[in-house]
Amino acid sequence: MITATTQNDQQLINEFQGGNTRSFEMLLNRHKDKIFTSIVMMVRDRSLADDIFQDVFIKVIDTIKAGQYNEEGKFLPWVLRIAHNQCIDHFRKVKKNPSLSVGDHGEMFESSLFTNDNAETSIIKLQRASDIQGLLNKLPEDQREVIVMRHFANLSFKEIAEKTDCSINTALGRMRYALINLRRLIAEVPAAVA
Repeated sequence: MITATTQNDQQLINEFQGGNTRSFEMLLNRHKDKIFTSIVMMVRDRSLADDIFQDVFIKVIDTIKAGQYNEEGKFLPWVLRIAHNQCIDHFRKVKKNPSLSVGDHGEMFESSLFTNDNAETSIIKLQRASDIQGLLNKLPEDQREVIVMRHFANLSFKEIAEKTDCSINTALGRMRYALINLRRLIAEVPAAVA
């Protein structure tokens, strides 16, 4: 019998289509951190990211169950594209349906009047987040992990060291090399995050 660690994404998808729900759970566990991190980077709100993450996987499950998945060998990029589109859809809904809030004296305020971002700015920010995600994906895993934990999860270097089972100096070194590599990557493609 083939174990989950040796099965590729397509094999797990085929098993899930055949009724093995455990296969989808293994597939989700394999990719959930990357997908969730990319959503957090786009929306900058962990609770909103949780909601969008769930919506993404409902869409993924529905598509696979309906037999409409045909991105053989490209499961993760396909899901990341769905996540990106779900984030854009969220910002469009917020723009179309601005929320109203009631002040202390019963007056109504439209929250969109107090934000500086319009739909175009939000989409530009999403594209930049996507570009940054692309640059981060080019870093070695240990460097990318430190960047994400520090800048997107707001962990201290002590917390990063504990979570990655290394010394604080090692975590600091990984951050230093990650920043050096990011600067080099940005210099190679200056329009990527400009």
